Amino acid sequence: MIELLSPAEIEQMRPAGRFVASVLTATSAAADVGVNLLELDALAHDMIKAEGATSCYIDYHPSFGGSPFGKVICTSVNDAALHGLPHDYRLRDGDLLTLDFAASVDGWVCDSAVSIIVGTPRPDDVRLIDSVERALAAGIRQATVGNRMGDISAAIGDVAADDGYPVNLDFGGHGVGRTMHGDPHVPNDGRPGRGLKLKAGLVIAIEPWFVLDTDEIYTDDDGWTLRSRTGSRAAHAEHTIALTPQGPIVLTARE
Repeated sequence: MIELLSPAEIEQMRPAGRFVASVLTATSAAADVGVNLLELDALAHDMIKAEGATSCYIDYHPSFGGSPFGKVICTSVNDAALHGLPHDYRLRDGDLLTLDFAASVDGWVCDSAVSIIVGTPRPDDVRLIDSVERALAAGIRQATVGNRMGDISAAIGDVAADDGYPVNLDFGGHGVGRTMHGDPHVPNDGRPGRGLKLKAGLVIAIEPWFVLDTDEIYTDDDGWTLRSRTGSRAAHAEHTIALTPQGPIVLTARE
């Protein structure tokens, strides 16, 4: 069921958005050569405790997950495209790291992701991250009252097509509110003018993710991490946004 929030309820979501943004800012700053993924998870866990927030991940066990997630942040490295389960791995020079985080504050959830390069950048990685960031911005620009869901999806897909990246449609954006994943689904490609008509009060996570040369993924032996079929690198960007008559509000904007 698609839920439309009142202006007051959208205001109540702002603390969750600010908190999610602060955790991504802190973990991005902490990610350096030699840092263990488990240390980044511990940092996020400490921030959740200090905030009095609730993790959306630690007990999360959807049908596509091998077990309850057990950690509080997704850490996807290099060929890991989504849902990277933190494990005993020390970041290396040149790694492409995606941090994806969602939490509940006072009963409201926000969700966001960012991809960064650890140490020395590779030109292909820089272009890939730039592409998903521009695709996210393009999708947000189309998230206006009176448009259709296909306008958001087409804007994301157009950036991917222009930049030469395939698009996987199995996983995309989603509704956000009292829970992390709800209706509607927000595909990362589509046709403009088609699909759900966008109304004020709709809150969604828009999240383009591209792999360098494939749209095929598989699940790692850990039961969670989704990796590119070819072993090529992936990048992912995400914000939670609220639709208002005045335009979209990016609840998870980072300073």
